[in-house]
Amino acid sequence: MNTTKEKVQSLLNQLPDDCSIEDIQYHLYVIEKVSRGLEVADTEGAIAQEEAEERLSKWLIK
Repeated sequence: MNTTKEKVQSLLNQLPDDCSIEDIQYHLYVIEKVSRGLEVADTEGAIAQEEAEERLSKWLIK
């Protein structure tokens, strides 16, 4: 398993040389949120795509 430092180094290697600190912070934020979401899905379970669409349809204006 990659360490946090290795994950950050990998991210930095993938970003363009002229990226800003804000770009780096954004990508780190997204990586962290996705990781946490996957952990929650593994431990607490997840809902099916159809159920998610049904729940969201109540909030979306068509």
